[in-house]
Amino acid sequence: MRPDILNPLFTESTALKGVGSASAKPLERLGLTRVVDLAFHLPVSWIERQRVRRLAEAETGRMVALVLTAQEYRASGTARAPFRIRAVDMAGDPVSIVYFGKNSGWPRKLFPLGEPRFVSGRLDQFGEELQIVHPDHVVPVEEAGQIADCEPVYGLSEGITNGRLRDLVAQSVERGPALDEWIEPGLRAHKGWPSWQEALKATHETPGAKAARERLAYDEVFASQLALMLLRASTRRRRGLPLAGDGHLRNALRLPFAPTGAQRRASAEIEGDMAQAVPMLRLLQGDVGSGKTLVALMALLNAVEAGAQATFLAPTEILARQHYASLQTMLAGLPVNVAILTGRDKGKARESTLMGLADGSIHILVGTHAIFQEAVTYRNLGLAVIDEQHRFGVSQRLMLTAKAERTPHLLVMTATPIPRTLCLAQYGDMDVSRLDEMPPGRQSIDTRVIGDDRLEDIVSALGRHIAAGRQAYWVCPLVEQSEDGDEAAAEARAAMLKARFGADVVGMVHGQMPGPEKDAVMEAFSRGQLKLLVATTVIEVGVDVPNATLMIVEAAERFGLAQLHQLRGRVGRGDQRSFCMLLHGSNLSETARSRLALMRETNDGFRIAEEDLKLRGAGEILGTRQSGEQRFRLASPEQIQSLLDAAHDDARLLMDRDGGLASPRGQAARLCLYLFERDAAISLLASG
Repeated sequence: MRPDILNPLFTESTALKGVGSASAKPLERLGLTRVVDLAFHLPVSWIERQRVRRLAEAETGRMVALVLTAQEYRASGTARAPFRIRAVDMAGDPVSIVYFGKNSGWPRKLFPLGEPRFVSGRLDQFGEELQIVHPDHVVPVEEAGQIADCEPVYGLSEGITNGRLRDLVAQSVERGPALDEWIEPGLRAHKGWPSWQEALKATHETPGAKAARERLAYDEVFASQLALMLLRASTRRRRGLPLAGDGHLRNALRLPFAPTGAQRRASAEIEGDMAQAVPMLRLLQGDVGSGKTLVALMALLNAVEAGAQATFLAPTEILARQHYASLQTMLAGLPVNVAILTGRDKGKARESTLMGLADGSIHILVGTHAIFQEAVTYRNLGLAVIDEQHRFGVSQRLMLTAKAERTPHLLVMTATPIPRTLCLAQYGDMDVSRLDEMPPGRQSIDTRVIGDDRLEDIVSALGRHIAAGRQAYWVCPLVEQSEDGDEAAAEARAAMLKARFGADVVGMVHGQMPGPEKDAVMEAFSRGQLKLLVATTVIEVGVDVPNATLMIVEAAERFGLAQLHQLRGRVGRGDQRSFCMLLHGSNLSETARSRLALMRETNDGFRIAEEDLKLRGAGEILGTRQSGEQRFRLASPEQIQSLLDAAHDDARLLMDRDGGLASPRGQAARLCLYLFERDAAISLLASG
């Protein structure tokens, strides 16, 4: 239960002075429904005003504040033309005050002729004259003291002004209580950080308050690291099911090639974890095509050999069905019953699957989020394998845990490698296995970066490729043509390519298609009936067609490096040489240029992950948490990187040396967990 001292921060924003049902709507659009949301809505920039007596003292191109007197109104004959006011300073030097699209009555009311007004706005040179367009403040001279020299600027929504939001933020910050210190004293002294309450105030009141802003970012990262440690400790205390298979199913597998050394090493680590009574929490990192699925299969069979059931979670229906098909192929002839359950499965088929899980006749279930539904119960769930963890948060892992009498072992696989610091931020509660070898025969892919002005050359080369009996992918970033018409859309591109090569040669899949329709197209492409698949990134992971040896990505500059690397990994799966063509527009940013150059230069996913981090920061790599997971609000990606090690060590010190959450510092750390809404970890302690 949240401590009472924090209650003023966790009340609704409608409790603040001046917030009614109508004014709450723009706050809702910004996600600022509670006082704490407003307090944590940090300034995006600052207005710093230069107070001057005369225009001659002011710098053009910046905000100025001075006394001006209106001398003349200059209204034009048309409604759309600007309304101008000729004003002078104390020395008689002129400036134009300009309003666009305004009824001239309002500026006339603000600027009565001959009466001095204190004016704040951006001073610019326009031809021979100075002008201020739409001043942000025009007040009687006696009220000049109420306008701050320095003013925070916040992210806004329609229906609320910066001044109004600034007032609400100030009210919210005033509700922030003084809290006991949770940071290790030596670390805080070394960094020169203020207290939490002082840091919150300074961040909203003082531009360049670097130490204050860093302190708040640290608190959030610390709360995240402490929560992960508590989750790990809770899982370690729970009773798991020791699973040690005898190998009879794994030995009966007929693999087309011997596992790599990295696959054998990862399998041994997983097997060792599963044999313990403490539930496994392991992350399997591997590059595209490094053979994660085989390692997962070995873990699934180990569980089945030991008499338990296992589940294999995929982030999308396409990937779930792909895994299901490949497992059925690999397990053909073995006494292992594999079933699939997605949101699309209904009626008798679904009922049959649910019964098979409950009575234990289904050994391995492949599925999507549908397996979290309450109706899904297992006779003896011993292992869960989760593919592409960023789509499943900690809360989903806890729901899965509730599906078994004893906490199941957990193996998580990432689609692409993750840089070390981000791995710690997201998966700090897990042990890590790395697949850093490629299976024999995996082809290196020839990557080329080409301007979209050579589109006709690309289409001609694609025609020759198809004529030679090969298959290809063409990936576009959007599904429908956008209003401004400049973005390649899968539907428009598919229509063009069908007109060129024939409707019986070209198929299309995208995320908005009905499931059965999507499956039919994928199946036709897998069989070789379709030669070209036009798609959005629904084919990013899991699609495996060895005869597809050409990947064309249109508007490649709009994709992240990890996405491009994933898409490229759809080819090079057979024994033929494969190509990836990255098409780009003419206006490339430096970052986009560097990103595409890196793709051309290397096929190494671990290197790409680290370079991606340098090129665009951690934000996109951390990814959007699609499962309601708490995201970082105060810590920027760069701050997460720089503060993570210190926060991890500080949380470890608290747990190992300073008495954990029961100690005085630990009691303060509890407040930190509640403040940053990582308090699910505290309930874990209570239940664990």
